[in-house]
Parts: sequence; structure tokens; C-alpha cells
Amino acid sequence: MDSSVPLVLLLLMCSSIMVEAQLKVYNLRATDAYVTVSSGATSLGKTSVRYNDPNPWWEEEFSYFYTEENDTLTLEVYDFDLVFNDQLGVCQRQLKVGTYQHDCFLTKGGTLHYTYTLG
Repeated sequence: MDSSVPLVLLLLMCSSIMVEAQLKVYNLRATDAYVTVSSGATSLGKTSVRYNDPNPWWEEEFSYFYTEENDTLTLEVYDFDLVFNDQLGVCQRQLKVGTYQHDCFLTKGGTLHYTYTLG
């Protein structure tokens, strides 16, 4: 029997294992009231509400220990109103290991700036 066959099988099995890593989302800035953050189907929470602030900056950080590379990070920006919170835009990004800063242009105007670290 060829001794390289078990080695090839072991390498194939190891390459298909998903590595879980900590995700941290921070340095959020946008054009209105609050942002919700999720990784895949898991909600990581939302920022505090900034009333009538045209350029809010949130100090909140969101962490999640069970994120995998290629999971989807979703950030939704809302304008807070008494009756109905208007969604200003949704930003989605496939996660990669490392630290990244991004700008996301919102469908109803404005930009969401954010940073994430996966690793």
C-alpha cells in the first residue's frame, strides 16, 4: 500500500476544518441614530441611540467568539423615530482574518464607517 495515501487524506481533512475566531466590531460612525450588528444569524446587539446627531460616533464594541472566516457581518443603520424606525441602509461583508476598515454607502444617503478584527 502506498504510504502517501493516508497523508493526502489527512491533509484534505485538515483543510476542510473551519477555524472559529473572535470577531470584534468597533469604531462605528454613521449619519444617524443607531446601528445593529450581527454575524451570520447571531445578533451581537445595537449601539446606543444618538438623537438628531448628523455625525454620530459610537464607542461601543461588539465581540463574538464563534465567528468563522467567510461568515457574513451585517450592520443595519436606522433613524430612530417615535412611531417607526426608518432603515437608512444595510452593509454586509464576508469576513476575513485580520483587521479592516470599511466605508459603506447607505441607500438613503450617508455613509457608515466601521472597523472589524477577526482572529
